[in-house]
Amino acid sequence: MGKRNKKRHGPATGSGHGHSLSLGRRMPWVPDIVTLSPEATRRLQAVEFSHRQGVALACDAFGVSRATLYRWRQRYHPYRLESLEPRSRAPRQRRRVCWSWADEQMILALRLAHPRWGKRKLVLLVRAQGCWLSEATVGRILARLKRAGRLQEPRRMPIRRSRPQRPHATRKPATYAPEYPGDLLQIDTVHITTREGTQLRQFSAIDVVSRLAAVTVRRSATAGTAADFLEELLDRFPLRIRAIQVDGGSEFMADFEETCAANAIPVYVLPPRSPKLNGRVERFNRTSQEEFWQCYDGDLAPDTVRIALRAWEDEYNHHRPHQALQMQTPAAYLQSLSQPRQSHMS
Repeated sequence: MGKRNKKRHGPATGSGHGHSLSLGRRMPWVPDIVTLSPEATRRLQAVEFSHRQGVALACDAFGVSRATLYRWRQRYHPYRLESLEPRSRAPRQRRRVCWSWADEQMILALRLAHPRWGKRKLVLLVRAQGCWLSEATVGRILARLKRAGRLQEPRRMPIRRSRPQRPHATRKPATYAPEYPGDLLQIDTVHITTREGTQLRQFSAIDVVSRLAAVTVRRSATAGTAADFLEELLDRFPLRIRAIQVDGGSEFMADFEETCAANAIPVYVLPPRSPKLNGRVERFNRTSQEEFWQCYDGDLAPDTVRIALRAWEDEYNHHRPHQALQMQTPAAYLQSLSQPRQSHMS
């Protein structure tokens, strides 16, 4: 028999008898287990998905742009998963305090001496003491003092304004619904500025049921001029006025209410910021703006404009078809309402 090859069939070298075992290959390095935030976990999933399925599908699946996904892939490190954590967005160079502690104390003392003075007034006192701080810097110092709680603003006292006394005007009852012509007349004022820059005030009135309207102009909208317009309505309006609805304007107080009370006409005042409740007269104001003021090129003296407005008012009431009245004029609609009454009475 041949000799036994000790080198080939001998016992393993370095094993047992106090010797250490040496391996031919090294074990791969395993990264430490880190706890990722939800945002970093989502980015990791997006990066791994893009490596398996492609960038286009990953962008659609995770709802990000290609530029964002490529930026995540560039930052991704397989042994440092925290590289995908959101980075701070704070600016690299932050604004530093450019004033001294003495300046801050001086402005604090000046503000405590003048609690209601702002930076524009305080900067004059600061410069009077030989400190040349800008107005913006004084403002930043005041803001810093407020954030730190070293400067407390004085308590603001609410100013309560007493409401004007309106003995005759009330809110319109919810159960009140106009059914016949004259049951409710809506009145409003409009500030008119002509192309030449002339300032006038238009007084408009319209019946809610029949759409019969009246309009005039004055140089100003006061309680006195509103009362004059109401007296003019009582003289020439063909309907008996049973109630009037106005907004909260001051021109519908004082003399206007006294005139209404003297004629036993209730006045209903709208709630604040609710012009839609006066929709009939608001729409009439727009019609007068489009059909009269945009077409009128005559003299702008108030007396001349009143004559022209009366002519247009007559056209509105007797010749202009009204869509809400089935293309009848307000005068024709009133006549159609009066005919059944006369036949019934006969």
